[in-house]
Amino acid sequence: MSDTMASSGFNLKEWIFTTDHKRIGILYLIGSIAALAVAGLMALLIRAEQFSPGMQLISNGDTYNKWLYFHGAAMILAFLIPGLTGFLANYVLPLMIGAKDVAFPRINAFSVWLFFAAIIIALLGFVVPDAPDIMWTGYPPYSVKTPGNTAFYVFTVHLLGFSSILGAVNFLVTVIYLRAPGVTWFKLNIFVWTTVAAFVIQLVFIPVLAAAVTMLLFDKYLGTHFFDPAQGGDVLLYQNLFWFYSHPAVYVIFLPAVGVLFEVISTMGKNRVFNYKAAVYAIWGIVAITGEVWVHHLYVAGMPDWIRIGQMVTTLLISVPVGLILLSLWGTLYRASITYNTAMLYAAACLFLLLVGGLTGIPLAMTVVTVHLAATAFVHAHFHFVMGLFAAFCVFTGVYYWFPKMTGRFADGKLATLSFWINMIGVNLTFWPLFIIGVDGMPRRYYDYPQFPQFESYHHLATYGAYITAVGMLGMIVNWVYSAFAGRKAPENPWGSASLEWTHCPSPPGPGNFPEDVVVSEDWSPYEYENRPSGARTATAPAE
Repeated sequence: MSDTMASSGFNLKEWIFTTDHKRIGILYLIGSIAALAVAGLMALLIRAEQFSPGMQLISNGDTYNKWLYFHGAAMILAFLIPGLTGFLANYVLPLMIGAKDVAFPRINAFSVWLFFAAIIIALLGFVVPDAPDIMWTGYPPYSVKTPGNTAFYVFTVHLLGFSSILGAVNFLVTVIYLRAPGVTWFKLNIFVWTTVAAFVIQLVFIPVLAAAVTMLLFDKYLGTHFFDPAQGGDVLLYQNLFWFYSHPAVYVIFLPAVGVLFEVISTMGKNRVFNYKAAVYAIWGIVAITGEVWVHHLYVAGMPDWIRIGQMVTTLLISVPVGLILLSLWGTLYRASITYNTAMLYAAACLFLLLVGGLTGIPLAMTVVTVHLAATAFVHAHFHFVMGLFAAFCVFTGVYYWFPKMTGRFADGKLATLSFWINMIGVNLTFWPLFIIGVDGMPRRYYDYPQFPQFESYHHLATYGAYITAVGMLGMIVNWVYSAFAGRKAPENPWGSASLEWTHCPSPPGPGNFPEDVVVSEDWSPYEYENRPSGARTATAPAE
């Protein structure tokens, strides 16, 4: 990226009107990091307000609710999902399958500008007099009765949804029809499999969320009564529709995030992916089950007991394919010759964060336990470990791993390592105390807690952890910007990867990606390394 700019000059018009999937990926990254900054600022305000009992920064709960709205919506809808299925999918996926472009370049460009339009509408909430005040979930009846601008929330979701659907169609067609000769289905990178699965989930479930928020819009501004019990409506209808999408959205984030880890761990360990086919089948097992587990978000919302039991079973059942994927991931480390650069440090941290998040999710699946824990800070901490922290660290892993591909330079260095350790210390200091006070009954989403003075010291630790994390995140972003323009130059394949994006195109790739058409041999694999079994061969070559 930086070398290209230096040689040809930066042209803003070219970037605005670009249809190059690599530049579109960079635009998604810029937008995602901007959303992360907004979400992080809101998190700091939330933690500062909870530092001690009593009012710290605000005089009422309305402002606090707005912070929660911006933090949740920005992290999930504008950072994690676009960061994984926007930035990484755009930049890396076509290169991994040997494609010269995506199937629909103009639609791809349209999708990124829909994403930026959604960010602009969301940010307008800071300046309009009736800012959204509905949390990121938009639950009625509060979202219908609040004077806040619910329409901004609905239109933001619509634009992000349209952007995701266009991206899903584009990349599914790309993978099906534009793979290079010899790149058969069971020679795809695991990241390609996980991203394709995430796009299938998006196509199936996004229309449900769009319908739910549209009904919300109609109830508030057109006088319908979909969610008004006094007129025959049902507020639980919205919650069911919302979580029917939003729990599968967990796997829209989880699957590409795990895909990133497979690429990094396999490359840095110079090992084949352990039990490759089992991992692929497990990915599609998750897709098959993911639409059957949403009700566990409503365990304490008045659902019949028999539904709780059924959903408990499906929630535990989905841990089977997830477990198979993680066994494959950990198995890839067996007898690996590991290179511990910054990308691998973040990947190792992800394994720990996912372990904590996964183990703390088991009691939340059990109806008899989650009735006590559902509305407490325990859920807050669990969700952040398994989604907010794990998935965010996977995005950072991907940035560091593919940074030489995007810029021709390394982002590794003392600042990268220092910011990693600051981030790791900060996030653990922030959320471990919340597990403890959550078990003891600290409610979620409270801006004040005078009835729980015994929890103040834990909130102090969590707030200090948030401040430490902010320092680490700032150092990381500064390092990326500096390294993009002045970092140490990287060779074409600095990690010694066997994947096509490293072996067959320059760094950064030019228009058309590959200087020659890519053709791979029958025994080629993106995970063929020096410690392969005796008798195996590596063979990749561009067409003559």
